[in-house]
Formats: sequence, C-alpha cells, structure tokens
Amino acid sequence: MNSNAQVATYSPAAAIPPGALRRHNLWDAVFLGATRAASVLVLLLLGAVLAALIHGSIPSFKAFGFGFLTTETWNPVTEKFGALPAIYGTVVTSVIAMVIGIPVSLGIAIFITELCPRWLKRPISTAIELLAGVPSIIYGIWGLFVLAPFLQKHVQPLVISLFAGVPGLSSLFAGPPYGIGTFTAGIILSVMVLPYITSVTRDVFETVPAVLKESAYGLGCTTWEVVRHVMLPYTRVGVIGGVMLGLGRALGETMAVTFVIGNAHKIASSILAPGTTISATIANEFAEAEGDLYTSALIELGLILFVITFLVLAAARLLLLRAEMKGR
Repeated sequence: MNSNAQVATYSPAAAIPPGALRRHNLWDAVFLGATRAASVLVLLLLGAVLAALIHGSIPSFKAFGFGFLTTETWNPVTEKFGALPAIYGTVVTSVIAMVIGIPVSLGIAIFITELCPRWLKRPISTAIELLAGVPSIIYGIWGLFVLAPFLQKHVQPLVISLFAGVPGLSSLFAGPPYGIGTFTAGIILSVMVLPYITSVTRDVFETVPAVLKESAYGLGCTTWEVVRHVMLPYTRVGVIGGVMLGLGRALGETMAVTFVIGNAHKIASSILAPGTTISATIANEFAEAEGDLYTSALIELGLILFVITFLVLAAARLLLLRAEMKGR
C-alpha cells in the first residue's frame, strides 16, 4: 500500500445538489423572516395598546393629576373621579383568590401526581381542565344566585360572630351579611384561577425524575417530606410561573366579579362589604360614559390596570430568574 496515497474524505454537503441547497437556504430565510415578523407584530400591538391608553388618559390626567390614584370620590354628575376604591378592590380580591386558590391548587396537583389511584387520575384531570373552559359569566351567575345567598345565610353570620371582639379581625369581618361583596368576589376568583395553577403545577410535578422520589422513599421519607424536600424545590420555577399565571387571570377578570362584588365605589374596612374593581368599573360604566372627562377617567383606569399587570408579570419574571440562578 502506497503511504503517499491520499485518503478520500466524504463531505455531506458535496452530496447535496446545488439547487436543493439553495431551496433549503431560501425556506430557512422565509421561516426566519416569518417568525421575526410575528415577534415584532406582538411588540407593535402591545405598543399600540399602551399608546392608545396613554392618549385617552390625557384629559383625566390633566384634570386630576396623580391625585386620581389617591382619591376615593367617584361622581359622574360633578365629574369628580378617583381610582383608589377600584385599585383597592382589584388588589384585595386578587389576594383573597391567591390565599384560597394556591393551597387548594397545590393540594389537587399533589394528589393527582402522588396519591390518586390510576383509574381516578384522568377524570379529575379532565374536570380541572373543564373548569378553565367555563365562561366567566357562568361563574358570575352561579356566584350571584347560588354562592352569595349561601354565604349570606350560613357563612357570613358565623364569621361575623366568630371574630366579634377580636382586635383587627373584628373590623375585617364586620358589618351585615350582604352575601355579595369583596370576599364573595375573591372566592369566585379563587375558583376561576384554580384550573390554571393546578394544570401547570401538575405538569411540572410530573417532570420530577422518578429516581429522586424513589431515593427519598427508600430513605424512609413520607409523602409530605418527598413533596416538601424533593418535588417543590425541583419544580419551584414552574410552580411560581403557574401561580403568577393565576394571579394575572385574577387581576383582569371582569364579568364574574361584576356580578358579585356589589359595585360600590368606596373603601370599606370589612372584606364582607360591597366594593369594586378596575375591570368591573370599566365594564359597568363605559357604555354610559358621557363627556370626554368621564370617558378619559375610565381609560385611565384601564391604563392603571395595564401597569399593575405589567408590574406583577415583571416581578414574576425577576422571581423566576432568581430561582433559576439559585438552583444552579
């Protein structure tokens, strides 16, 4: 064998006809351009919505300034408007929804992934997913005609009497049992965010490697210890993402809250009293708004809700980044 003989090398690119290679590059460029255009379109739409809200809010901002955020008065007759009750109601109802919804959602997800019999897992998962498809107005009707009377007759009188005389809690759960109010709206929202948090949490729980859980069980850990020390640390980024998804849903809900919150433009110390939210105020009054200032005040409420949602999502993103960096 001649040692000076050159060894032939195989090049995959050489086996591809030049015409096919050009077509491949063309479709690659088309795909890149289409995906880039879609991304830019999303940014343009977001910017257009923000610009429209800012432009519509100018008359209200000129009339009330930053006092719009701290004023409780809402009087269309005298054209005196303040966003504080709506902001307060939006935050409080969302907090109530999260306080109730997060533990229940996590409990359902843990039951489905760790404790549920195989024959029952699919029916429960399907029922949870169906809850996400129920229109919000159906939740509102159910809350107004079923939940609110039940709370007024059986739950709120008991809660009022139970916390009477307890410092702090007596004012938080005070007043006559209206049935409708901020607390009722929070319960409705907790039911509405439950399928979102549960679905995301269940999916991320199922990504935990079986060897990690089996090792913990082999060391004698209980199911609760496996969930607390193995599953939750491993999936904390996904769990936080699911919680923030549910919070975003709660902040922007309109029709269901409008039915049961009472639509009162005032801040009450009791969460059992009627109140309002930003989305409920806009839905109730936008069609009847007369005059540029009235309409502008409602648009400024929409801008405030936009900013609140943006801040919540930004905070969630930062929290996820910190969790990812801590896990490395």
